[in-house]
Amino acid sequence: MSPQLFPLNKMKQVMNEVTESITAFGYEEPKGYLPLREAVVEYVKEADIHVSADSVLIVSGALQALQLISVGILEKSSTVLLEKPSYLYSLRVFQSLGMRLKGVKMDKEGICLDAVERSEREARILYINPSFHNPTGTLMTSDRRRGLLDLCEKKQLPVIEDDIYRELWLGEHCPKPLKSMDRHGHVLYVGSLSKTLSPGLRIGWVIGPEAVIERLADIKMQMDYGSSSLSQRVAAEWLSSGLYCRHVAEVRKELKKRRDFVVHLVNQYLNNMVTYEIPHGGLFLWLKINGIISMNDLYRKMLANGIVLNPGQMYGEDTSCIRLSYAYATVEELESGIQCLAEVMKSLMKNPV
Repeated sequence: MSPQLFPLNKMKQVMNEVTESITAFGYEEPKGYLPLREAVVEYVKEADIHVSADSVLIVSGALQALQLISVGILEKSSTVLLEKPSYLYSLRVFQSLGMRLKGVKMDKEGICLDAVERSEREARILYINPSFHNPTGTLMTSDRRRGLLDLCEKKQLPVIEDDIYRELWLGEHCPKPLKSMDRHGHVLYVGSLSKTLSPGLRIGWVIGPEAVIERLADIKMQMDYGSSSLSQRVAAEWLSSGLYCRHVAEVRKELKKRRDFVVHLVNQYLNNMVTYEIPHGGLFLWLKINGIISMNDLYRKMLANGIVLNPGQMYGEDTSCIRLSYAYATVEELESGIQCLAEVMKSLMKNPV
């Protein structure tokens, strides 16, 4: 998100208060700073997730959570099912550890259950991003979530639920997470403060069965001896004091203004050249180009104008799509960028609709 959306002054104040109160400053216990884990336990109750602090592992962002799961649970050459498109196609976190990705199609309600049903028997785990999916912005419906969990339990297919955008709803609250319906320890639930509070804190969490969390904690200690003690204390203060909830409420207001402005710009400049669904939250607008266009040429011409595009190929998408983020650039940059995109697309498009 834009640096303007992160609470720099309040963060300085909280950090000063935390550092003044520190009496010991060594390594934390393997699962993380206990007051932070307790604060996470209280925070996720809002999403109807009821666990103990022993079921929570503090990690250095959601990416580390995926790395730990890959090392601690999956074997090399395992097949990981995931939505197609998916941000993970560009991160390469699973592939770098010897895993094989298998995309599963999506529709307007989320990942398609019939495609999961037909998926390979040897698939070891399913990775999903159900709330304001990156890159499409799709919000998985309550019925689809219940159906997916039932199906995965039947197939004995564990689930990684990456819910880092959940708090960024711009209209109605999100449906309850799969983890809130999980009665058999089938779901590993990943959350993070990076997209909402500060990427620099590098604080996230994994919630799962205690035995799994203990194994992941042991591996994390071998990797880095635990996340930053200072960051964990700062995060605990934000969550336990209520500051975090108040901050996210303000972020949602600003993101809604930005989303609405970008939708207006797309309608004004791109008009019939693209189709899209207005996202109900998150950070992204997913544009599908109408007509034939060379995405490589589009990327190069936009780069020549000082604008870096995120084309659909980055996310495993076969058709001509673009991910627009309305969270980072300034209002002026958003307008000039979309106007430039429209001009370049017009110069390249064949057989426009």
